[in-house]
Amino acid sequence: MTTSLAFAIASTPCAAYAGGGKTTGERRETQQTTATRQDKNLGVETKVRTTVEGSPKSAKTGTLTPANSNWDPPACWYEPAYSPKQIEATVKAIRSFKAFSIGDLVGGVFDSYFKEGHPYKNYNLDKQGEGQFWAAAVDDERKDEPAAKACDKLPFWVAKGEPPKERLAVSPRILAEYAYGQIPVPDTEIKMAPEGETKVNLPTWVWLDKAKFKKISVTASLPGTGLSATTTAEPVSLRLDPGTSDAETYPSSGECPIGDDGRIGKPRAKGTPGDTDPPCGVRYLRSSGDHAPYELGATITWRVTWKSTTEPGGELPPGEFGATQDVVVREIQSVNR
Repeated sequence: MTTSLAFAIASTPCAAYAGGGKTTGERRETQQTTATRQDKNLGVETKVRTTVEGSPKSAKTGTLTPANSNWDPPACWYEPAYSPKQIEATVKAIRSFKAFSIGDLVGGVFDSYFKEGHPYKNYNLDKQGEGQFWAAAVDDERKDEPAAKACDKLPFWVAKGEPPKERLAVSPRILAEYAYGQIPVPDTEIKMAPEGETKVNLPTWVWLDKAKFKKISVTASLPGTGLSATTTAEPVSLRLDPGTSDAETYPSSGECPIGDDGRIGKPRAKGTPGDTDPPCGVRYLRSSGDHAPYELGATITWRVTWKSTTEPGGELPPGEFGATQDVVVREIQSVNR
């Protein structure tokens, strides 16, 4: 049986942000810390908060998918959560839950761990003010993923001033990786000429508005710890996928770099001959006929870096975000006289 319970520790003047609390120039605050319990594990709703700089001027945004499929931002981590008195209060609150004897069953497990010396005695009340119990926190947007179950340890004691001996203990690096998953990148809606419908063997020009694709930074911080990190994504190129093998791309690699003016590709100027090769675009070799239109894929690759005041920072895996647009391709009609 899986049971989830939440208990608010209202006496703790902390800011609790379930799911990270993404903001732009403002912060949501609440005067409570919330404990969470899944089966026989005790966690905490994260107090990590984020702020965004350079938010895109787009009604539609998404999040980056790491180009390296073997890497993902962390779905869970451990962070400072409870004083000894808070642990005691939380376990007592669990014991008060009488339905199906769950409170006594789970409370007994926690008492054995925190009170009866396996490994802690009397909730470490004699060490009040000398440290905190660190507990598992989960990215609320990824709570149903298998990776969210990687933090399966009960809260553990960390003395004040000592680094936690745990790989997934929150750190500037982990905050930077968490911020990676919070970056709001703009929708990849390309502009085309001709728009929507083109002709076989005639180039279609593709470009992106330079004002829309700029650097975006997300700073993730954990109040009361001095820990923070800023992760920045910068667009570097556009990859085109014509949606059919009967097509050619410009350039032939399909990768359109960002120019010195910050624009990807170039609008086709009035009067440009229809057969002029574009710096970024596609040429279809076969019509889409009476079937569904081709789905032209446009994916932006973003270079991602991070920094903090306590660690040197560096590169994170490049990220991608894309979309598709329908393109109808017609045969060029000729007239015989």
